[in-house]
Amino acid sequence: MLPYTLLILLVAGERLAELVVAQRNATWSRARGGVEYGRGHYPVMVLLHTGLLVGCLAEVHLAHRSFLPALGWLMLALALGAQALRWWCIGTLGPRWNTRVIVVPGLPLVTRGPYRLLSHPNYLAVVAEGVALPLVHSAWLTATAFTLLNLPLLATRLRCENTALTRCAPVPA
Repeated sequence: MLPYTLLILLVAGERLAELVVAQRNATWSRARGGVEYGRGHYPVMVLLHTGLLVGCLAEVHLAHRSFLPALGWLMLALALGAQALRWWCIGTLGPRWNTRVIVVPGLPLVTRGPYRLLSHPNYLAVVAEGVALPLVHSAWLTATAFTLLNLPLLATRLRCENTALTRCAPVPA
């Protein structure tokens, strides 16, 4: 269980690094007239994502979940792939990436990197991680609960982002 606890702590550290990047990027966006959308759902998102990490550790330790190599190694690869996709998104969006929905009016949509394949690739990473990270150590209750709770939040978030991007899109010449 110690390696799994270390994995979850590493992911928690990665989340803190994301928040540092997000704060820096929020300052950049606001300095350029960035408008924030969806403040109401943001605390719910933070709570749910924190709960994922806590749930992973709690279920594994309290329910004595075993590491099943055939499942665990596959889910670890998927979780690492989700992290790689997330940071590809962050790198592609540069200062426009944020954990909040902040859009600078007039900037064109990003259509390179993973955004040439999907409109919202970061959410694919979130969904994959929400399933994979708990299942690295057979925490199936946490994987199920996070996935079911994340579905309505993700729907809200996608509507919010799509509305924000539509409202702030540049006017065609």
